[in-house]
Order: sequence, then structure tokens, then C-alpha cells
Amino acid sequence: MFTKGVLSCLQYLEAVPWTEEEEEKLRNLFTRFKFDDETTRDILGRLYLHDPEDSQPNVTRHLVWSITTCVNANARNELKSLVKGLLCKSSVYEKNHLDLSKDDLYSVCNSCIDSLISLFEEASDTVNPERLTKKDTKKPMIEHISRQVDNINWLLEIMLDGQIAEDFVDIWSDQHQLLKMHDNASPMVRYELSRVSAVLFVAMATRKLQCRLEARSGLLQAWFSPMLLDFGWLQRCRKGLDIKVLQEAMGQTLLTLPLKQQHALFMEWFHHFSRHGTECPNLSKAFQIWWRRSFLRGSETYAIESR
Repeated sequence: MFTKGVLSCLQYLEAVPWTEEEEEKLRNLFTRFKFDDETTRDILGRLYLHDPEDSQPNVTRHLVWSITTCVNANARNELKSLVKGLLCKSSVYEKNHLDLSKDDLYSVCNSCIDSLISLFEEASDTVNPERLTKKDTKKPMIEHISRQVDNINWLLEIMLDGQIAEDFVDIWSDQHQLLKMHDNASPMVRYELSRVSAVLFVAMATRKLQCRLEARSGLLQAWFSPMLLDFGWLQRCRKGLDIKVLQEAMGQTLLTLPLKQQHALFMEWFHHFSRHGTECPNLSKAFQIWWRRSFLRGSETYAIESR
């Protein structure tokens, strides 16, 4: 009768949903007691994934790929939040087999960049910037470009959390084809590219991303000028971007370069700001710091201002 009672309990447990507390109790139970395999097979199948080393990385990689190709905006945003929460370092879930490899992430990211290049090529062939009025905005094309930028920034956030984003700085700095097409694209399309640069500037300024001088210099040489041109559109179409944080981050990132390189970029900013005003980022605070470091260091004025 005891054996039949245990079997009945096990059959009941296998058939009903479990709370997380009940699941933990069952895990503890099966580590302390041994039942025959036939009786416990189905319950253990709910508790443990067989051969996780072979299947789990494939599942997470497939999820990331699927999200970047998802066409429903609401579903895509919900799934991005879900998967990012599972993969982040602060996740409450054990991630022994859940982490995506660096190669997996960069493979998906490079695919998104390739798609972005193709979209800009298509836009440059079909859209005449002079005709691109409010009634002729090629909305589907703009949406496709925006979606790929969202994908790249989402993957970049995961890389930043995993502290593996340094290589992306070089990848983004070397996008000569995108930079060339940026010069000829409509402002309402090209500013999307600066959204990626904005994430990198903010990450560097907030110390979430540390990379060598050559990488920082390459990023600013490539994307600082486009950022100046696109800043007005970034203000109008923020898409979650904090403009004050971005302005501060651009100045702080500039200040990590050697003074000679800072000179050229700050002069470029000064001339652009004098012509465009609020359509240009306000880097006055960082400009003053550069000025003091370059021309007033060691002087009585510098000593007074420092105090």
C-alpha cells in the first residue's frame, strides 16, 4: 500500500503545474531519495534538460536570430526585453549553459550591419532627397532601417553588459560604405546611423566601455562629423535617447583623446555650433576644459579656476 501511495503521489505531481517553490522542493527531494526510473522519468523530464550542453546554446542563438528578423514591432520589443533579461549578468537565472558566445553575437550583429548597408543602397537608388517630402517619405524603407538600427543597439547593449563590446568600436569605425552613403542620404534616414554612434559615446563616457586610444580616435574621426549633422534629428526623434546625457558623453569622450586631436575636433564643433546653434550639440563645458588644459595650465588663471 505504501508503494502504491508513493506512485499515486508521483503521478499527481507529474500531472499538475508547479510553483517555483514546489519545484525547488522536488529538486531537493530527488537528490535525497531514489525511486525507480520508470516512475520518476516524466517528472525528471520536467526538472532537467537532457544534454543541455548540446541544445541550450543553439536555443539562445536561435532566439537572438529570430528577434532580429521579427517584423511585429510590439512583439519584437517584448521579446528583446525578455531575452536581454535572461542573458544579462544581473539575471536571477543560472546561466551555465545560457550565455551566447562572443562569436555568436558578432555574427548576428554583422548580419544586421550588412542588412543596413543593403537598405541604404536601396534607398540611395530609389529615393531622391529633393523629392522626399512628408507625403513621400518611403515609410516602409525608413521603418526597415530603423528596425535594423534597433537590432544593432540591442545587441550592443548585450555586449556592453557582457564586457565584450570593444571589437564593435573598430567594426563601426570601419563602415566606410555607410559613411559614404550617409553623406548623400536624406537627413530623415541618415540620422539613424548616429543612433548607433550615440550608444557608443554614452558607453565610453559612463565607463561601461573601455577601449584603446586607436579605437576611440577612429570612432570620433569617422562618426563625429555625422553626429554634428544629425543632432537636430536626434533631438526630434529621440527614440529613448537622453539628449543631455549624449551631449555630456560626446564632450567627455572627446576629452579622452590627446590634446592635439581634441583641438581639431573641438574646432570643428565650434564652427558648426556657430552656424547651427541648437541644431548642434552643446559641448561648451568640455570645450572650456580643453581650453584650460591646452592654454592655461601652469598659469595663474588656471590655478584660480582650478581652485
